[in-house]
Amino acid sequence: MERKKIRKRPRSRYLFSCLILGVLTATSFLVAGEVDNRPNVLLITIDTLRPDRLSCYDGPYIKTPAIDGLAQKGVLFTRAFAHTPMTLPSHANILLGVTPLVHGVHDNANFIVPKEIPNLAVWLKGKGYATGAFVGSFPLDSRFGLTPGFDVYDDNYGSQGPNDMMFVERKADAVIDLARRWLSAQKGPWFLWVHCFDPHQPYDPPEPYRTRFRDTPYNGEVAYVDAALGKLFAFLKERKLEENTVTVLTADHGESLGEHGEATHGYFAYNATLHVPLILAGPGVKPGRAGQEVSHIDIFPTICDLLKIDRPPSVQGLSLMPLVQGNALPARAIYFEALTAYYNRGWAPLKGYIDGRDKFLESPIPELYDIDQDFDERKNLAAGVDLSAFRRKFDQILKAASAPTESSARKTLDRETQEKLRSLGYVSSPQAPARKSFTDKDDLKTLLPFHAKWMKAVASYSKGQAEEGIKLLKEIVADRKDFDLAYTYLANFQKKQNRLKEAVSVLLEAYRNNPSSYRIITTYGIFLVDAGRFDEAIGILNKGIALIDYDPEVWNYLGVAYWSQGKFDEAQKAYDRGLALDTNYPYLINNIGSLHLSLYLKSQDPADLRNAVDDFKKAAALDPQYPSAYNGLGAALKMAGDTDGAIANWKKAVELKPDYDFPLYNLGLAFLAKGDKSQALSYFQAYKKKYYDGLPPQEKKKLDALIQKCRES
Repeated sequence: MERKKIRKRPRSRYLFSCLILGVLTATSFLVAGEVDNRPNVLLITIDTLRPDRLSCYDGPYIKTPAIDGLAQKGVLFTRAFAHTPMTLPSHANILLGVTPLVHGVHDNANFIVPKEIPNLAVWLKGKGYATGAFVGSFPLDSRFGLTPGFDVYDDNYGSQGPNDMMFVERKADAVIDLARRWLSAQKGPWFLWVHCFDPHQPYDPPEPYRTRFRDTPYNGEVAYVDAALGKLFAFLKERKLEENTVTVLTADHGESLGEHGEATHGYFAYNATLHVPLILAGPGVKPGRAGQEVSHIDIFPTICDLLKIDRPPSVQGLSLMPLVQGNALPARAIYFEALTAYYNRGWAPLKGYIDGRDKFLESPIPELYDIDQDFDERKNLAAGVDLSAFRRKFDQILKAASAPTESSARKTLDRETQEKLRSLGYVSSPQAPARKSFTDKDDLKTLLPFHAKWMKAVASYSKGQAEEGIKLLKEIVADRKDFDLAYTYLANFQKKQNRLKEAVSVLLEAYRNNPSSYRIITTYGIFLVDAGRFDEAIGILNKGIALIDYDPEVWNYLGVAYWSQGKFDEAQKAYDRGLALDTNYPYLINNIGSLHLSLYLKSQDPADLRNAVDDFKKAAALDPQYPSAYNGLGAALKMAGDTDGAIANWKKAVELKPDYDFPLYNLGLAFLAKGDKSQALSYFQAYKKKYYDGLPPQEKKKLDALIQKCRES
């Protein structure tokens, strides 16, 4: 639901030199005709997966034979931990081998992974590996910066719009089919990353898992992903790739499922969401189990050791090879954080560390657990313990493992400096609160009732109880003027109830109460565009861009506002900025098609019409379920004289969205022009049934005349 360094030499210069040095000195050069038998690398990340839902972890819930089979061939780590309970930062931890204290990505929203730190794809590509990534949903969209080093980064999961309250996703079978197709074309060693999003809320597994797990749909999602992965493992075995492939399977984080009052993940940092599965198999790995605490940042150096290659100096993690070989790792603490509520609402930050049996959580109401005796964290020991030693140790961990503080980068800077710092991950969320001190009333445990009520409101709405959901959200914003998601969800719910005017009013109140909240500013600007208040929208969206200028959605809507005013040059500039940030964003490309169509109507330049056709085709190819792209393509083809092509695309638009006004009306006109009055009548009637009451008198008269003409023999 759902954007360090100890050395004193400049960080950007240091990391850049490491990257170049690693690529130039470690590349493998083969003698002509020699076969490259270096091991392949398969990284599988399953979103929101609890270890206890895997039968290889002795979970009592379901059987997961495919993942169990992988575990039987390799090492299963019983105490692996994420550093963050959110998708984007966790994958940054895995792929860069450093924690958020270095890469600066603390949440899914408003953060971009810095390019200066070499990720695993960059590193392996520099060694001569082909690299491919196939991801399942929006939090890992290419716009967020994980693409460097990948020959293919396939994030064509569908269109994620700013008004979508749940992440758009594609099923594991689709992701794995694409991955197998890519593997079939590889001739040398490869690195493949497969990301399956399915266990993430909402839990909606396909059949037969939906029926089999009717009462426990989360378990059904896990069982489905296991079956899908079984096809990938079978493919590797059939191609005789299994034995020469280093396979790592993990989750970005877990899922709370009600533990500690948290319904899903991202709010707290208990083991329900930080404990993750980790399985390592392949050449050089003997089957077994390892019980020492390990973490996501250990994956990168472990892969390097298994491939017998060096690792970037930037990597913070430890190689797990000592554990694989039956030895122990050096003692160290594992840092973690949960900062979504801090960055988006100004609530108290939650950070901590795990060191052996001790788990310390630093917050206004601190927590301490003995996870050997109390892994589920039922008994907080902090009240009876002097915490000064734990706090000193935590300060030492932060000092030793952190990059220069981000706070200085949030001051007003010139644009060139801002862009440089953003590229380093230091200006990622300007709306983070400036306050440094917090009290018990700011603690996440104290504020949990508001978070729980928000989750209840979302659940009510999703069950068809719209007014109950709206009522709960209104109660929240009456009490908590800083709860960003309560405002934005309330506005979205009202909009979906055709109460756009109320939604805009809610967002105006939200903006007045939270004038520096990027989420609220941009949502307000987008809703103003939807309401046709373009001058106001342009002003508000530009305020958002002043905070963060690397969000393609904001540039997209700014372009729509300018286009709607006939300011085509300004629209083109905004669209170009958005496209530079995300080259495969279907909504944006569709809108560029509309701009080219408008330019054609003004200039009659055939090049503009050709561009429009190409744009709409590309948008439809990127998201075959996007009705607006087919509607636009139909209009462009009609102008190009291809009536049959236009009809085919308008039919597709109506198939995807049966009450879509423009293609319904256009199909009526097209069939009437072809002399097929029966078909024309059916489309005009469908249009009239849905839209007649809202039409102005002249449009009603025109529609009635068209319908009458269709009825004439």
